[in-house]
Amino acid sequence: MDQTVTPAAPSKRRRNLLVITLLFLLLAIAYTVYWVLVLSKQQSTDDANVSGHIVQITPEISGTIVKVAVEDTQSVKAGQVLLSLDNSDAQLAFERARHEFAQTVRQTRQLTINTQQLAAQVTLRQTELARAEADLKRRAQLAGSDALSAEELNHAKDSVASAKATLDAAREQQKASNALLGKDVLAEQPNVKAAASRLKEAWLNLQRTEIKAPLSGVIARRNIQVGQKVNAGSPLMAVVPLHQLWVDANFKENQLANMRVGQAVELHSDLHGSDITYHGKVVGLSAGTGSAFALLPAQNATGNWIKVVQRVPVRIQLNPQELMQHPLRVGLSMAAVVDTSHQEGLTLDKAQAFGPPQDIRAQRPDLQQAEQLVQQLLAANTGSAP
Repeated sequence: MDQTVTPAAPSKRRRNLLVITLLFLLLAIAYTVYWVLVLSKQQSTDDANVSGHIVQITPEISGTIVKVAVEDTQSVKAGQVLLSLDNSDAQLAFERARHEFAQTVRQTRQLTINTQQLAAQVTLRQTELARAEADLKRRAQLAGSDALSAEELNHAKDSVASAKATLDAAREQQKASNALLGKDVLAEQPNVKAAASRLKEAWLNLQRTEIKAPLSGVIARRNIQVGQKVNAGSPLMAVVPLHQLWVDANFKENQLANMRVGQAVELHSDLHGSDITYHGKVVGLSAGTGSAFALLPAQNATGNWIKVVQRVPVRIQLNPQELMQHPLRVGLSMAAVVDTSHQEGLTLDKAQAFGPPQDIRAQRPDLQQAEQLVQQLLAANTGSAP
């Protein structure tokens, strides 16, 4: 007798389909949970690049290059001599200014001595006038007697008048000399200070024949050679401080709503690959899109406008220690992921400056040295201690 056997294949197929459906459902739920908890609180872009300051090296005086001490890609320290200009003219100008200063000091000192002599002359003329007046008084008592003639009395009166005129002339000369000198000491005399300024200027121009690195970094864009004549302000080379780099990440405009200053950022560079992770933080937002600052900005009112999602550069500060361990170069590509889960920071439109301000005054010629030179020359030409 035949027995009917129920096939198990359809039941097994349904079971497999159910398992697969449950698996996809679990994956969908897991991805949804991951998106809600993680991905929805992140904004990422691979349109990012390393940026930094490119410090132009320009001469402050004109001259001929006689020495170039650096090459492209070379690391330099702040204050290191990069190149030298011919200092022959500057040296001659400095020597001339030094001699002119010494001569001015001596002339002013001589004028001071003359003023003192004029004061003594006024005292002398006052004494002569007093003697002439006393003589006239004695003779006036004898007027009308045979002991004194009228001619002698007139001579006495003329002597008094002459003494008064001489005294007035001496006083005017003293006033003119005092007006020229004033009440200032020798070092504060206007002509001495003007000569000192010319001497300092000549000293400063002599120092400027050696062009030094304003800060530490790497040489780039060297475009000069020995023997070349350069003018003041012409670009010679650039120094890039690689320890002060940052990242400009170009996020889409619809990614910026939840970004805040101080949010953590993870970055990867194409140079070092995904094995090296940089950690930074958001510090600011550009004032406009990249196209807004282009040489020929887009004109949306021409009638053929097509809406394109714009990107705005967000500045990201890098960790200095990580930057030292894994150096970067300006212009390298980066991928950035911003954690937007924390909303306590300032909005991007209220960002503050980050990092220490750049200050190269410590590498500039110290005018205090020129002032010491002025004081030494002043002392040497007045006979006093400096």
